[in-house]
Amino acid sequence: MILNDNTIKRYLENDIIQIEPLKDSQIQPSSVDLRLGHDFLVYPDSIDVLDVRDPYFSNLLVREEVTEEGLIIKPKQFILATTLEYVKLPDFITAFVEGRSSLGRLGLFIENAGWVDAGFEGNITLEFYNANSIPIKIYPGMRICQLVFAQMIKPSERPYRGKYQGQRGTTPSKIHMDRD
Repeated sequence: MILNDNTIKRYLENDIIQIEPLKDSQIQPSSVDLRLGHDFLVYPDSIDVLDVRDPYFSNLLVREEVTEEGLIIKPKQFILATTLEYVKLPDFITAFVEGRSSLGRLGLFIENAGWVDAGFEGNITLEFYNANSIPIKIYPGMRICQLVFAQMIKPSERPYRGKYQGQRGTTPSKIHMDRD
């Protein structure tokens, strides 16, 4: 079941779902708008290969702190960003991250692998891709995506406690930690 605004507000008031900081104006009919943080990771053009088994490739990323002047995403550029908000979900609620339609219409694709598992806690790292042929300028603090909550029938037997639990700021891939 997708949560509506009344249920979202009640769950926030009772700390079942936690989102900090949060303004009441961010609560939509069936989602919560999240804002863009100040922390970005950029893959430099000088990288030849991203080897998923190399634990050090994330050290090659360039961390940028963006001011109110904004950040320009070049055409066909991929960058990582973070939400301003820190989110904490209980073991019986999952969430979908959806890019804002207004930004999608400019060619900015926003993902986070599309899913936030039940039990997750942390800032949400977002993946941006400028599919447009012209640069797009974005600004910290702007509404960047929506979080849509779904309540599960029962709590998860194995809620998320993985490698990104508790992340703060933009977090690079930790795929090298996978055991498969």
